Amino acid sequence: MTSTPFILSCCLLVALTLSASEPQTGIEGVITVGPTHGGPTRIGVPDSTALANTTFIAQKQNGAATSFTTDDQGRFRVSLEPGHYAVSLKEKKGGIGRYGPFEVDVVDGQMTKAEWRCDTGMR
Repeated sequence: MTSTPFILSCCLLVALTLSASEPQTGIEGVITVGPTHGGPTRIGVPDSTALANTTFIAQKQNGAATSFTTDDQGRFRVSLEPGHYAVSLKEKKGGIGRYGPFEVDVVDGQMTKAEWRCDTGMR
């Protein structure tokens, strides 16, 4: 009785486990936006919300750029080469509000955590 299929399956499982556990390089986090209503902050009323399904650009000083889009909870995860990045809204068309740039340093072999809050400009 041959055990070759079993051995191959075990080798594949080990390879997948090792590749999944290797550190990745980039940034991950959440982006919110606020205030979400005019006037003063109200007790019990959130003044910010997740910036859902919004595309941002992470740009290095040498001009290399990578885009990413937040999910419906404002979360994102993007693989990037190590270096210093400026992250900003991809297609901001004037008007009030501030959607970056946010500065971040990406270190080789780790995901840099970020929590950024964009400003609607609403007061």
